Amino acid sequence: QVQLVESGGGSVQAGGYLRLSCAASGYTAYCLAWFRQAPGKEREGVATLHTATQRTYYTDSVKGRFTISPDYDYRKNILYTLNLQMNNLKPEDTAMYYCAADLFGTGDCSPNVGDFNVWGQGTQVTVSS
Repeated sequence: QVQLVESGGGSVQAGGYLRLSCAASGYTAYCLAWFRQAPGKEREGVATLHTATQRTYYTDSVKGRFTISPDYDYRKNILYTLNLQMNNLKPEDTAMYYCAADLFGTGDCSPNVGDFNVWGQGTQVTVSS
């Protein structure tokens, strides 16, 4: 059974950093992503990674601050861990963060919630001013 398990969330002050990790059970994926959801808001795509081309996408609010990176065996096409390095954190980054995978190429690796087939349980990030 395919599973994703996030870790690395926590509470930091504005300007600080966190590194989120998402442990995978070792499988192929077309697209990998991090989403976040703040209370009362819709789930938002933060970053995506197309595994075949290594093309990345970042939402405008995190460009230059966040980096998505996988521990991915491209030869075997197997994902081990998906990471999200978050620097210069801001209070508006406060949210539950989820990693996700599109195993089947459902979408085009755009940050559309409905295109992702597997989700982690989430890890909370809280940034205080």
